[in-house]
Amino acid sequence: MTLTEKNPCEVQETTHLELEDPHAPEKHPAEDEFTEAQKKSIMRRIDWRLIGATGVVYCMSLIDRNNMGNASVAGMNADLGMNAQNNGYSLASFVFFITYVLFESPAIVTCRSIGPRTFLTAIAFLWGIVVLGMGFVQSWRSLLGLRIVLGVLEAGYFPGVAYLLSTWYTRYEVGKRYAAFYILGSFASAFSGILAYGLMQMNGVANLPGWRWIFIMEGVITCAIVAISYIFIVPFPDDKNAHKCWKFLTKPELDYVLRKLIQDRGAGDVDAEPFSVKRFFSGGKDVKVYLLGSVLGLTAVVTYSLAFFLPLIIHQILGFSVGASQLLIAPPYLFQAAWMYACAWFSDSRKVRGPVITFNCVFVMIGFMMIGWAPNKVAKYVGIFFVNFASSNVPLAFAYQANNIRGQWKRAFSSTVIVSSSAVGGIIGSMVFRPQDAPDYKPGLATGILATFLTIIIVNGLTFYFLRANKKADRGEKILEGDADFRFTI
Repeated sequence: MTLTEKNPCEVQETTHLELEDPHAPEKHPAEDEFTEAQKKSIMRRIDWRLIGATGVVYCMSLIDRNNMGNASVAGMNADLGMNAQNNGYSLASFVFFITYVLFESPAIVTCRSIGPRTFLTAIAFLWGIVVLGMGFVQSWRSLLGLRIVLGVLEAGYFPGVAYLLSTWYTRYEVGKRYAAFYILGSFASAFSGILAYGLMQMNGVANLPGWRWIFIMEGVITCAIVAISYIFIVPFPDDKNAHKCWKFLTKPELDYVLRKLIQDRGAGDVDAEPFSVKRFFSGGKDVKVYLLGSVLGLTAVVTYSLAFFLPLIIHQILGFSVGASQLLIAPPYLFQAAWMYACAWFSDSRKVRGPVITFNCVFVMIGFMMIGWAPNKVAKYVGIFFVNFASSNVPLAFAYQANNIRGQWKRAFSSTVIVSSSAVGGIIGSMVFRPQDAPDYKPGLATGILATFLTIIIVNGLTFYFLRANKKADRGEKILEGDADFRFTI
């Protein structure tokens, strides 16, 4: 046992699960008698508690970090003196990712140590306050400082949730769950423009311009949602008291989940060993950890460039008005949500990841070409739908990584690498659409095409390696990830 607390929702005891270990889940006679309907009921309760509570907060996370574009077209740049000379807007977008990258590793270790319920809700409540404060800044440099703090606070949320989800689901359950989680983010992205447009109508209330109300009200909404979500976020499954958290699961039901995880990944991947710096960073010796991370990093170049600049792209490249640009954000993101879940369902059912990622990448490249070089507005707008296929690769990249890494602390390290890679992609994405390249932004579009092409190269390289490694393991020539029965997911 490593760490205990009085609150049953926060106990983080290590159970050292082994199939014959006395600490393994207790065998209940009724456990093997769960009907299929009962098993589905168990998974639905897990889904609602994990994906529902964490996903709604993630909606606000995306809105709070990406609302710069909406505030920009609502007049923020002019009021705060952001222009092509000081590049204030791009810098304010960029600095968020510096602290986001630096604080991810300590954040995920802290999340594992003190428990997701306390950690995730605390940082989310604090970043809500920071976003609210952005509504009162008087210079772009002050906004820059708050964006730095926002990066510190948001650094732990996405990797913490990604790691939490990977501990509750088997390898071919997790793809749809990552997609469902990220789809909530897609809805946030879709309606962020509509929400911002509505908040802009508060222009003049309390003598404040509309762009300030975007930050103020979104910060207040975040704090309110986080206060409610505190009730529902659950512990890690190896916490022996997880079933006591608000009648989440019965003891036999929790034992069923643990046995299913052990059967899928082995006891060593379900049980978290005590933390040590050496054990945590030992995962960094595996090159494929970084290659899997780069898949998401390159994808993030595309997704973040859209998140930060889509209102400007629609306004300047396509030539729509400010109001229309805010509203036209929604349809591509709504379509993306449906496509994302379809890709995840296919990927889970066929137990493949790489080929689906590659398929999406081809359409992303076509979409960029249509935005930049199609002859009319309609074709350019259709190109935005295709570019949004990149977002469908985000949950696929997480599932790809989770399926091909074993061991709790190695997966914890890998989670920091993949999200850090995403942040690096965000840094690039925040800088590619430069003011001096307006109104057609051809260098930014070319960067998106290059990042997508590199994704295809890396994914297909990993596919070739995984196929060879699996064949060697089938012949008994190699043991993969420390388990003779483990095989890589293509």
